[in-house]
Amino acid sequence: MPQKRRPWPLPLAAAVAVPGAYAGLADYAGLPTVELSPFLAALVFGAAIIGAAFLLSWAAEAAEVHVSAGVALAFLAFLAVLPEYGVDFVFTMRAGQAVAEQGECGDSCALALANMTGANRVLVGIGWPLVVLLAALVARRHPKRAEDEPSVPAPGHVKLDKPMSIEVVFLAVATIYSLTLPLRHTLTLLDAAVLLTIFGLYAWRLTKAPVEEPKLGGTAAWVADRSRAWILGLFLVAAGIIVLTAEHFADGIVQSGERLHIDEFLLVQWAAPVASEAPELIVACLYAWRLRASHALGTLLSSKVNQWTLLVGTIPIVFAVSSASLHGLPLDEHQRYELLLTAAQSLFAVSLLVNLRLSLWGAATLLSLFTVQFAASILLDDAANRIFMLALSGIYLLSALALFAIQHREGRALTRTGLITDLREPATQG
Repeated sequence: MPQKRRPWPLPLAAAVAVPGAYAGLADYAGLPTVELSPFLAALVFGAAIIGAAFLLSWAAEAAEVHVSAGVALAFLAFLAVLPEYGVDFVFTMRAGQAVAEQGECGDSCALALANMTGANRVLVGIGWPLVVLLAALVARRHPKRAEDEPSVPAPGHVKLDKPMSIEVVFLAVATIYSLTLPLRHTLTLLDAAVLLTIFGLYAWRLTKAPVEEPKLGGTAAWVADRSRAWILGLFLVAAGIIVLTAEHFADGIVQSGERLHIDEFLLVQWAAPVASEAPELIVACLYAWRLRASHALGTLLSSKVNQWTLLVGTIPIVFAVSSASLHGLPLDEHQRYELLLTAAQSLFAVSLLVNLRLSLWGAATLLSLFTVQFAASILLDDAANRIFMLALSGIYLLSALALFAIQHREGRALTRTGLITDLREPATQG
């Protein structure tokens, strides 16, 4: 018997988002509003982002009736990652303007890349383990529900659907290219062309994934009964709420940290990314809580591909436009270390997904190594931190190479599936 469809959570989520959305709109449009303290602003705008995340999750599930899960999750990931684009573009535009006016960009270049590398590491180091741990918790508490969910073959394991091999393979391709970035002194328009080409091929390959009848219930099933225009409208409303509130939420987090006398670089690298990644993390947790674990991890995997290709590839373009030149975004020594560590973590994360599974052990390793690097960035001075980043990058890279060597047969099969295999074949589980 199908689950009863309850549309009442939809207006509830919208109502939660209204105060923050109006406050954001009022600030941008000069409408009457109430001045909020940084702590209250973080609360109000954070609530709006949570409401928008619920709207996005229902729209994404409903969209699977019309398009493949991969396309729906990729579109969801793009909308959820909009705050990260906004924050990075602001810092990049400031850097370009500084170069145009003064001949150098000062701290703005470092801040732009600090936010981008921090966001990527937060997504993999916190987001991926979070959905595995949450799915494991729910599976243990509700074993009968877990028995009917193929993406949770055992508590503590998340199994990706076979079409998600596309995300894994293209993340591997983007990561291998990104390992060359720390060797440069600028992030150039050539890098932009390469990364945007990878993203274009990824998007094209997603269109070849099969469309299946999803198992929907509750609000998502009610939304799925609406027209395609209605579902698209829900996507756009949620995205609009995120755009109106994300910068204010990040500002509230950063200003709250400043009142607590926390260093600006650390705030931009860690606090702002946590704020800007909030929509996709919340959506992924909602999927994991409903034991749609493959979709939970798939959402964050799509976000990672999106950020590592489209976002990083767009940064040199924004810099070139704002600086009125064809020069690349300067990379100082510290940022090259940051890029190396981010790319190394990404390669290790890919190596954990060669068999299209992320185990509790793998999730715990990602979380532990991220925790160590986070603590080091706060506790160590610059010189010691760079040595630590180099050592940790070596650990990530050697571990990844070892896992690839052990799973070389699975790796070849994964590459064929992600790039060549007709995914419209009847079998859709890896």
